[in-house]
Amino acid sequence: MCTRAGDEGNVPMESRFSARLPHPFYSDHVLYHAYNWGTTAPGVRAWEFGGWQLESRSWVDGCYIHAGLSRTGPISITGPGATKWLESLVINSFATFPIGSMKHAVMCNDEGLVVAHGVVERKAEDEFESFAGGPPGRAGLDEVPDDVAIKQLDHYLFQIAGPTSLQVLEKASDEDLRDIKFLRFRNTTINGISTEIGRIGMTGNLAYELHGPMVDGPAIYDAVYQAGQELGLQRLGWGTYLVNHIEGGFPQMTWTFAPAMDPTQHPEIAAMWSNVSGSVDPTDRRARTRSPVEVGWHNLARFDHDFPGRGPLQSEMDHPERTTVTLRWNEEDVLDTYAGLFSEGDPYRPIEFPYAPQRWPMAHADHVLLNDEPIGWSSGTAYSSRFRQIISMGCIDIAAAAIGTELTVLWGNHGEALKEIRATVERFPYATEGRNSDLDLTASNS
Repeated sequence: MCTRAGDEGNVPMESRFSARLPHPFYSDHVLYHAYNWGTTAPGVRAWEFGGWQLESRSWVDGCYIHAGLSRTGPISITGPGATKWLESLVINSFATFPIGSMKHAVMCNDEGLVVAHGVVERKAEDEFESFAGGPPGRAGLDEVPDDVAIKQLDHYLFQIAGPTSLQVLEKASDEDLRDIKFLRFRNTTINGISTEIGRIGMTGNLAYELHGPMVDGPAIYDAVYQAGQELGLQRLGWGTYLVNHIEGGFPQMTWTFAPAMDPTQHPEIAAMWSNVSGSVDPTDRRARTRSPVEVGWHNLARFDHDFPGRGPLQSEMDHPERTTVTLRWNEEDVLDTYAGLFSEGDPYRPIEFPYAPQRWPMAHADHVLLNDEPIGWSSGTAYSSRFRQIISMGCIDIAAAAIGTELTVLWGNHGEALKEIRATVERFPYATEGRNSDLDLTASNS
C-alpha cells in the first residue's frame, strides 16, 4: 500500500488482483481485462483508463504511457554462439550491430512467411535481449546450440510516445536524453532506480521504451505518470493501444496478421487460430499470414548469411505480388452497418470502436475486391480520432495499390451477413509527419 499524498485518482493503492500488475493500482475508475491465451499463464491488464477517445488522441496532443507489453519477455540470449545462432534465424544481418543499438528482427519459416518479429537489443558482444515475441520466437526454441543460453526475464516494458514524451522523461529522470538516437538505448535513473531507455515506438512519431525488472515497475511507472501530469500524458489501455499501429503503419502480429506456424505442429498457438474472424474462410491460413515483402519489411533483409525462407524471400523480392496500403472506409457504408440493428432481418456485424474486433489474440481477414474480383485482404480495422475515419491495413495486389484506387471490403464473418464497404487506397503509413526515425533531437535544445 502506497501512502504518498496526491490528488484523488493519482494515488496508488493496494491491488486486489492476484495477478501482479506492472503499474500501480490507482484509485480512479479503470477497466481491466482478464485473459487466458493458452500460451501463457492467465493475467490481467488495463483495458481503458480515461476513455478510448481521450486515449487515442494522446500520441497526437501530448503523450501516453502504456504497460501492456510487460511480462511478454524479454528473452535473454547469451553465450559465445549467440551472435551466429540468432543471425541464422532472421533475415537481418548482424555484420553491423553495435552494442547499445536495436534491430527490428524478422524471422521466417521455410516458405518465407513471418513466424516472429520484434526488437532485439545488443547489450554486449555475446549478449542480446529480444522483446515482445521477437526472435527466436516459439519455433526457434526447438534447437538451441550448447554454446547459447536462453533465459526468460520477468521485466516491465513501458512505452512512452507522443510529441511531449521527451519532456516527460527528462523531467522524470532529471537528465538530458537528447543524445539517444533512433534505435539506440542506454541507462538512466528514475525515482532513484536504474532503468533502460530506448528510442523506439509504434506510433511513428517520437517514442521511447523503458525496460527493467518487474519489481521496479510500479515505482518507475508512477514517477513517469506524475512527471507527465502537466505535459499532457495519458495512461493508455489495451483497448486503444492497437489504433496507433494502424495510423503509424506498423503491422502487428496476432492482430493484422498471424504467425505462419501450423497449429497442429505448435499446439501452443491453437488458441489464436480458434479466434479467427472476418469474411475470409476461417480455414484459409494464408490470408492471415504475411511475408516480409507484403508488409514492407523486405528492406531489412540481407543475403550475406543463410536463414529460413531465404530462397522464397529473394524470389518474391525479385517478383513482388502484394503490398500493404492504408484503406480509408466510406463513411456512409460504415454507418449502414449499424442500421440493421434497428430493422428486421440478419444485422451486419457492427464495427466496434476504437478497433475491431475487440478481442485478442486473433487472426482477422476480410476480402478486398476490385470490380468484384478478390485482390487481397483487409485487417486491423480501427477508428482514428485523429483523422475522424475508419481505416485498416490492406494487403493487396500491387496493380491495385495506387493511391486513390476505389476498392470494396467485405465486412463481417464468414457464413454470416456481409456488408460491402467502399474503401479508398491511401498512403502507408497514414500518419507521416514527425517520424521518429527522421527526428534529430541533438540539433536543438528547445
